[in-house]
Amino acid sequence: MTTPDKQRPRTGSDILRTALRRNVGAMAWGTVLMGMYQAGETAFPIALGLIVEYTMRDRSLGSLGLSIAALAVIITTVSLSWRFGMRILQKANTTEAHRWRVRVAACGLQPVARDVDLKSGEVLTIATEDADQTADIIEVVPLLISSLVAVLVTAVALGLANVQLGLLVIVGTVAILSILSVMSRRIGASTREQQARVARAGAKVADLITGLRPLHGFGGNDAAFRSYRKVSTEAKQQAITVAGVNGAYAGAALALNAILAAAVTLTAGWLAFQRQITIGELVMAVGLAQFIMEPLKLFSEMPKYVMIARASAERMALVLAAPPVMTPGRERPAAGGDLEVDCVRYGSLRKLKFQVSAGEFVAIAAYQPRTAADLAAVLAMNVPPSAYEGVVRVSGQETADLSIEAVRAHMLVNPYDGEIFAGTLRTNIDPSGTSRMVPEAVEASMLTDVVALHREGLDYGVRDRGANLSGGQRQRLSLARALAADTDVLVLHDPTTAVDAVTEQLIARNIAELRRGRTTIVITSSPALLDAADRVLVLDDGVITAEETHRNLLTTDENYRLAVAR
Repeated sequence: MTTPDKQRPRTGSDILRTALRRNVGAMAWGTVLMGMYQAGETAFPIALGLIVEYTMRDRSLGSLGLSIAALAVIITTVSLSWRFGMRILQKANTTEAHRWRVRVAACGLQPVARDVDLKSGEVLTIATEDADQTADIIEVVPLLISSLVAVLVTAVALGLANVQLGLLVIVGTVAILSILSVMSRRIGASTREQQARVARAGAKVADLITGLRPLHGFGGNDAAFRSYRKVSTEAKQQAITVAGVNGAYAGAALALNAILAAAVTLTAGWLAFQRQITIGELVMAVGLAQFIMEPLKLFSEMPKYVMIARASAERMALVLAAPPVMTPGRERPAAGGDLEVDCVRYGSLRKLKFQVSAGEFVAIAAYQPRTAADLAAVLAMNVPPSAYEGVVRVSGQETADLSIEAVRAHMLVNPYDGEIFAGTLRTNIDPSGTSRMVPEAVEASMLTDVVALHREGLDYGVRDRGANLSGGQRQRLSLARALAADTDVLVLHDPTTAVDAVTEQLIARNIAELRRGRTTIVITSSPALLDAADRVLVLDDGVITAEETHRNLLTTDENYRLAVAR
């Protein structure tokens, strides 16, 4: 997945302009149809006034029939134009929101390509709620224009009956919009703050869920709960503030619209009493005064939605316009599976140097968990090459010269805490639905008992984060997914820590058999996996201190025997 950096938006205004530009066609058709809808709605009270005017004068059945036919045409136009106009606009809105969600998600999935001071929970909020609210601009503009059409048609119709009525509508509309535009700025500022606080609360709860077990272990539940309650309370208070501002805005808009409608009605009644307008024109004016409240309400709400869309777009720009930490290369790794780590210094790694030939099965016994995590992060390209000394070469090419996507397609690093997603066993093992290794991966990871346990087999439903699976089942499911990917180079980090010794022995043997002839690296302290490997590299204090087979190391290295013997 790539991110089009050459055309990346730098501000919220850039995002809004992009959204409007690529939906011009849908917005044009939507504007025409919604304009017809508003014009038809406006035409209805005008037609009623004309019917009253001429039917009372002519008193003929022909005029009455013609009037009823005209009303039927207006009603049909109103119904069809609304139906198809909203269908076009909502389809464009949904499609545009999808585009921005995918684009924000693409940035979130490139941890070494973006430097954003946002947690995953905040990025999730931006990719969902903010993307939807930004795309609302696609509907806002056509509805704004169509509401303006209704107001103008009303003003012209009333102006033809009496200039005072037409001027009253125009002046009243300008006054209402001026007042509400000032209020909408407060809404925009409050909404931006609310979205930021809700995102922080979401990030906090995501962190707590991830670390729930460690928190239980050292008794940090109360402190974690207090921390979350604090950010959640802040989000709640800000939401109440935004609700209050929105309520004041809606109340002010409704009151001002009602005042204008009442003013038009009373003025028309006074003019009719003074015989300056006819009874038919009075009926038309009263009908338009009632009707105009809807487009005025819609028209007056548009500034609020524009400010919300702008606030959401500005938050999306935080992710989309973030400067790259590095510029990834464009080359692809050559065929083959050799891997070389050459004098890498990062975190707890100190001039780490080793090489794995294509087709080898190598185990790395890391004495310190931190060192194992740092090595896995470097190989997974979660750390940009510019952040560490030395180089990592894949098939003889430096990773700095390769595209991130190409490296990850060539070399899969499966973390010890691989995520399990809501879906089925099958979709977790083969998310893309293209792997031909699913049966072999299930067999090798010893997931067969889980599949056989349920009548649905591989289609058994899995809850979010594997909540309905045991720790060992989740770990084996993650391992099956890594094996099913069938990459040229596979790096496994502690893949069997949650399974029993017998199952671990079988898994080690199965991995060696399934991956024969393909490069496999296992960072582990498991005796079964160490014994199944062609050779073992001992990683102690950030450097390789020994290199031999597992059994030779057991007999010659006392520290090794104490570290891995169970």
